[in-house]
Amino acid sequence: MPADPSRLPDVVAFIGGGNMASALIGGLVAAGRARADIVVVEPFEAQRTKLAQAFGVSAQAAADARLARAGTVVWAVKPQLFAEAAAPCAAHVRGALQLSVMAGIRTDAIARAVGGTIEDTAVVRAMPNTPALIGRGIAGLYATAAVNAAERARVETLLAPTGATLWLPHEADLDAVTAVSGSGPAYVFYVLEAMVDAAVGMGLPAAQARQLAVATFDGAAELARRSAEPIETLRAQVTSKGGTTHAAITSLEADGVKAAFVRALSAAERRAQELGNEFGRG
Repeated sequence: MPADPSRLPDVVAFIGGGNMASALIGGLVAAGRARADIVVVEPFEAQRTKLAQAFGVSAQAAADARLARAGTVVWAVKPQLFAEAAAPCAAHVRGALQLSVMAGIRTDAIARAVGGTIEDTAVVRAMPNTPALIGRGIAGLYATAAVNAAERARVETLLAPTGATLWLPHEADLDAVTAVSGSGPAYVFYVLEAMVDAAVGMGLPAAQARQLAVATFDGAAELARRSAEPIETLRAQVTSKGGTTHAAITSLEADGVKAAFVRALSAAERRAQELGNEFGRG
């Protein structure tokens, strides 16, 4: 089914008003989107109040005919709550572009939940990560064949305030994206925890340990972003044989840390697949 021409492309409806929806709403407001063109369905009163205070947008407790104005619907509920959330919305959002930021829920399930099929429903799945909250995230994107070029551009514009975007050719690739970048901030925080703990154990105050660790991660990541060199080369440039870095890397290799990280990401990918099988089938 082609997009309903009576819908307004600038009107965006959010189903769910949590952290990721808040990041997107904040970006839209900052970019000049009229608050009247943002519709939010959020069942929890405290979160509705928070959205009103932070962004000046009104949120409603339940779906109603106001959703029918929206050219884009953003699904931002927990995967296990999707079916329950979609049921009262479906009649109002059928002709809109469907954008999902939910983990695991597949495009055919989204199409069916709004009363369509994968062939005739424009669905884009996005896998963002939490740095989107400060505009430094990255989102992997996959679009069904029913999504046209203008709708792809609309998605890019909507997500632009949260960071970078990367289109993927296959929906299954989103499981790897989930493992690498969706869950990735937790891996960074995990290593930062270890660095801070080690620095404190060496006698540095906790505040200074955190400052050193965070600045080092930030600077190294930015150096990698700007450099055309392979990551392995950048690491080798810091690792003089017989030096302090060489001692640390040798210890990490002896403990199998790199292999453990590879196994950990594989576990995350498997879990993403399992969630899709459990909640995301159409």
